[in-house]
Amino acid sequence: MNSSVIVFPGSNCDRDIAVALEKFKIKNKMVWHNETNLPKSDLVVLPGGFSYGDYLRTGCIAGKSKIINDVIKHAKKGGLLLGICNGFQILTEASLLPGILLRNKKLKFISKDVFIKVLNFKNSFCSNYKDKNIIKIPIAHNEGNFFANNNLLDRLEDKNLIAFKYCDIKGDINELSNPNGSSKNIAGIFNENKNILGMMPHPERSIDPFLSSEDGSLIFKSLLK
Repeated sequence: MNSSVIVFPGSNCDRDIAVALEKFKIKNKMVWHNETNLPKSDLVVLPGGFSYGDYLRTGCIAGKSKIINDVIKHAKKGGLLLGICNGFQILTEASLLPGILLRNKKLKFISKDVFIKVLNFKNSFCSNYKDKNIIKIPIAHNEGNFFANNNLLDRLEDKNLIAFKYCDIKGDINELSNPNGSSKNIAGIFNENKNILGMMPHPERSIDPFLSSEDGSLIFKSLLK
């Protein structure tokens, strides 16, 4: 399996995701944002960080960068596309996913482990979570508050496009288990074809027992399937 990680000025999780991909024997290349063509890729990853310093709006400038045109072509052809944290923000700014990511409810940067519930296993990213649908995973963001109007939220629910929701250790989804104020506790969503996943939590930081958990590993194992 071949992957490409897109690197923007201000990306700070690009090496983390590269290490994770390589750990699971996915052949990866780093692609600078100013390139215009992707190498042959089964999977493209938009990593976390602060692309362009978030100076205009989180993910806004990155969503208009040169390489994004080819990323859009890749996705429209059915190629797998994963956006993590800032990458999720870029996906919404590039109109590859609906909704928008706003400032966290308490207007503070959050960096901690949370629990999320995996809601959809019928896709290339989450099939290995069938036997473990409540996972512990890190978040680290200032603008992770997923917002959408009621019509869009209903559509996401009806079409089973919500990948993850924030929950407690028992899997209960409620206001207390929502770290950032996201609509309906949403932590990640798919496009309609489910070949694009945007998520705020960081699976690449959860792939080794010396880290907080290995629960992120199952995303990479699912991709290999």
